[in-house]
Amino acid sequence: MAKLQLSKSALSKQRADLKTYKQFLPSLDLKRQELMSQRAKAKQALAMTQSKLGKLSRTMAEEIPMLSNDKVDLSELVTVKDVDLEHQNIMGAHLPVLKTVFVEIKPYSFLAKPQWVDGVATKLKDLLTLQIQLQVAEQRLELLNAAVMTITQRVNLFDKVLIPKAQNNIKKIKIYLSDLECAAVVSAKLAKSKRLRESQL
Repeated sequence: MAKLQLSKSALSKQRADLKTYKQFLPSLDLKRQELMSQRAKAKQALAMTQSKLGKLSRTMAEEIPMLSNDKVDLSELVTVKDVDLEHQNIMGAHLPVLKTVFVEIKPYSFLAKPQWVDGVATKLKDLLTLQIQLQVAEQRLELLNAAVMTITQRVNLFDKVLIPKAQNNIKKIKIYLSDLECAAVVSAKLAKSKRLRESQL
């Protein structure tokens, strides 16, 4: 770590640094607050999706007990064909936004499958869609948690390290320069009284 220079130029630099830090801190703090607000919304969205998914799973278990019938092959009845994702930039955090989920119900013979398969296919389609929504919601929250942590570290760096250090450095330099000034005044007075004494001899 570079040693603190105790000079007028160093004092000017420390004052300029302090001014920059104090100007930068409020915008960093606003960014942190916005990211925290977005994180709260993401938590809420995730909780809602989890609730919908849980409700649908329970409904399927209660209303469609035929799902446990392994004689009816339901594998690949419903498949995700495509997921349309966009990205949203919130204060430098690039978050996924789910636009559309393309779920396909595989055509099947109405004669080969029992009639309850229609209802199952629709509910499985909803289930897959909700599972993808859940994955995206979890990813958004994860990214926002990381962004909040990073910005909080920056805010703390400015607020708890850089600003106090610059203030402390300014104080040290001012005391040193003040001591130098006092020493110079004392030296000048001593030299003057010495000259006076010599001139009186």
